[in-house]
Amino acid sequence: MTDFAVHSIEDAGESKPLLEKSKKAYGFVPNLHAVMAESPALLEAYRTVAEIFDNKTNLNPTERQIIAMTNNRLNGCTYCMAAHTSIMQGLNVDDDVITSLREGTPIADPKLEALRVYAEKVNLSRGWPDESDIEALLAAGYTKQTVFDVIVGTAYKVLSNYTNHVAQTPLDKAFAKNQWSADAQPAS
Repeated sequence: MTDFAVHSIEDAGESKPLLEKSKKAYGFVPNLHAVMAESPALLEAYRTVAEIFDNKTNLNPTERQIIAMTNNRLNGCTYCMAAHTSIMQGLNVDDDVITSLREGTPIADPKLEALRVYAEKVNLSRGWPDESDIEALLAAGYTKQTVFDVIVGTAYKVLSNYTNHVAQTPLDKAFAKNQWSADAQPAS
């Protein structure tokens, strides 16, 4: 198996300024970013798409996490499931929403559930949701912009989920309490 480095700021080469930004933003360099530092293009793409998703979509923090967590679960990304669980806890998202996302079960709030279902349809259909899927999202109170903002979130998670699959990124201590296993989850 190919061994991928978990780079430090000191040995990150062209990625050094990006890892310095990560440390400033999080107080530490997440292992995901440290692995991505192998490819400055990947780390920059990930950070850029993440910033766009966080700051330019019409979604609130909970809604963005619903999209992220839905993709993390469907893609079987143990690293991102633990990391985003920690993020959601920091945002004070209701425990029942977090549990639903970790288990792939319905969210009690109908509007948030419609978003979860639509994000799931986009992922599982590889970007070919049915017209009825789009109509259900719009009927729940979301907009046509949201239809596309879900795609931004899905692209953001492909970058991180696939990196973690290839590199088998070790889980940071900061996220260890929220460890997750795809094997222990019910099938979709």
